[in-house]
Amino acid sequence: MTDLSIRHDIGSSLAVRDGRAELFRYVYHPHTPELESPKPYLHPLRTRSGRTVSLFRPWDHVWHKGIAWSLPVVDEENFWGGPTYVHGKFYVQMDNNGTQRHRRLTYIDASYGKAAFGHELDWITQAGARIFSERRTLTARILSPDAWALTFETCLTNVSGHDIVIGSPTTRGRENAGYGGLFWRGPRSFTGGKLVTRDGVGNGGEVRGQHHAWMAFAGRHDGNGAPSLILMVDHADNPHHPPQWFARSEEFACLNPAPFFSKEFLLPHGESARFRYGIGVADAGAEAATGLASAVHESLAPAAPGGRRAEAKASAATASAAGPGTPPGRHPGPPNGGAQP
Repeated sequence: MTDLSIRHDIGSSLAVRDGRAELFRYVYHPHTPELESPKPYLHPLRTRSGRTVSLFRPWDHVWHKGIAWSLPVVDEENFWGGPTYVHGKFYVQMDNNGTQRHRRLTYIDASYGKAAFGHELDWITQAGARIFSERRTLTARILSPDAWALTFETCLTNVSGHDIVIGSPTTRGRENAGYGGLFWRGPRSFTGGKLVTRDGVGNGGEVRGQHHAWMAFAGRHDGNGAPSLILMVDHADNPHHPPQWFARSEEFACLNPAPFFSKEFLLPHGESARFRYGIGVADAGAEAATGLASAVHESLAPAAPGGRRAEAKASAATASAAGPGTPPGRHPGPPNGGAQP
């Protein structure tokens, strides 16, 4: 099995490599306009054979960035990007585009067949108020010669001084537009592809808004027509599990297990909310979705308490490479597991 490695472009991004091939790049310090609610993102995202399965800043929705964790309705703030849905007025551009600001990388480690890193950041409103402190961890694993998995864990802590309500355009009155959370935007060539669930295969109009523990998108690439499959699994401990899904296939390719699709979530001041997701990427078609879902689900099994076995193996040199703000030899653990979009 190929060993995974991590290349760090200090102050900018981390790239996880499968031998000499790059599986994904995590840009933790983006340089994007305030209008797009700057946030960390994963792009490009690739299969093990090197096919790109993500899209960055498409002209129709420039705030779509490969895979990103973003929220359109946080009280009256927008951490998604672009205009805000206002019932009766549709979408209105407001001075409320917040930023997920990089604070520091807490550890970087490639060992035991995995590549993992931790990230701390602050959610800052356009007016300059700090409302969330976030800790997230990303862990990549090889599943087979044709597939790999990524675990995305995040812990949001309300530091605003008041209770916060998280929702979506649907909770504000727009029907079947409950996007928000971990969102994937696929390549242009995937338009017209198939969405796969445990119940079968359909298109976005058929499955959008349904509750599922997992969902996959099967698409094909320009040129040789090769198939690729991307899949997301929602952990059973996540709030509002199993989630409703925001998914499209006709207009463009996207997947989003949306925990606040049609039900608001109250996060009191000083309390935290944890979310854990598995992402599978494969050189395969729709027929491989069920097996990939099972393998990704297994990769979501809880790690050792606090993830500290991996941290203990991280070297002091790796800690130093994490950049300013990371004390040498200190590797804090990941959080405990847990139209117009």
